[in-house]
Amino acid sequence: MEETENKQKNDEIMEALENVIDPELGIDIVNLGLIYGLEIEGSKCTVTMTLTTMGCPLSDMINNDIHQAVESVEGIDSCDINLVWYPIWDMSKMSRFAKIALGIHG
Repeated sequence: MEETENKQKNDEIMEALENVIDPELGIDIVNLGLIYGLEIEGSKCTVTMTLTTMGCPLSDMINNDIHQAVESVEGIDSCDINLVWYPIWDMSKMSRFAKIALGIHG
């Protein structure tokens, strides 16, 4: 039962994160492939993610948007962001939608 609940909560959080837009690319962070994983413990969610480049600062705006999105999901009261640089992000992690939106073919 708990595994099913976590799967549903995972899906709800990912859906909420689709509303967080990378300001440089204008595409949401889920379709860009920046979200590497979610870990839910009780009412806390840890988002493991990366950025498109190391020089790209996690701006306060994106940080706040992630917290708001995750904490908007019923049953989630807090959010931690685990920023990682491995595996390195590349365009292959983007969804088909993101590639089309950015005019990338292949």
